[in-house]
Order: sequence, then C-alpha cells, then structure tokens
Amino acid sequence: MPSTHYTDAMPVRRLITLSAFAILLPLAVSACTMNGPGTTSECTVSGCTITFDRGVSAKASVVGIDVELVSVNGDMVTLSVAGQQVTVPVGQSQASNGTDVRVSEVTDDKVVVVLATGVNAN
Repeated sequence: MPSTHYTDAMPVRRLITLSAFAILLPLAVSACTMNGPGTTSECTVSGCTITFDRGVSAKASVVGIDVELVSVNGDMVTLSVAGQQVTVPVGQSQASNGTDVRVSEVTDDKVVVVLATGVNAN
C-alpha cells in the first residue's frame, strides 16, 4: 500500500509556497520613493518620476543617473542628465544618454520630470 505521507504534505507545501509568493510579489514591484535636498523621486519598473523644488539647487540620483534642474524658461526646462544638458518643452520628451526624459509639469513651486528606460515608457 502506498504511503500517503508524501501526497498529504504536497498541498501544505504548495499552500506555503503560494502564500509566500503572494506576500513577496507586491514588495518586488512596488515603487521606491527617495527624498533628497529639493527633490522627491519615485521609481517603478518602467522608470522614475522626479519632483524638483523650484528656487533651490536641486539634484537627484536615480537608477545610477544624476539629474539636475538647471533652468526653467517659460515652458522650456533645461536639465543635466548624466552630465549632458537637455532642454525639454513641458509635455514633451527628449532622449538623453539612452533615457527618455519627459517634463510632465511645471508650476511656480515645482518641476516634475519622468525618466523612462525603455520598459513601458509612457
């Protein structure tokens, strides 16, 4: 007669494995938020959103890329991305060092920039 010990343990192991997977999966794909002097950065799998405070020397380092707000002139935003200056109109994007740089918002208080590395770049 076959032993039922092995077959009885399989559903328990499967339940433990699936439970651990269900708990850890959201942590693996959740956003990572970082704060620095004059900046807030939030990164996901598809890229990072950086909010620069205006009127301060603001710089952020995300996914190994240094990004600095250089100037805002009307609806044109100049950034330094990995040492390369790029000027991007609000609502548009520009490629810089293999990264898609989009300026999504400019107000009197902040500038919001989205860096996309090519995965699901919107």
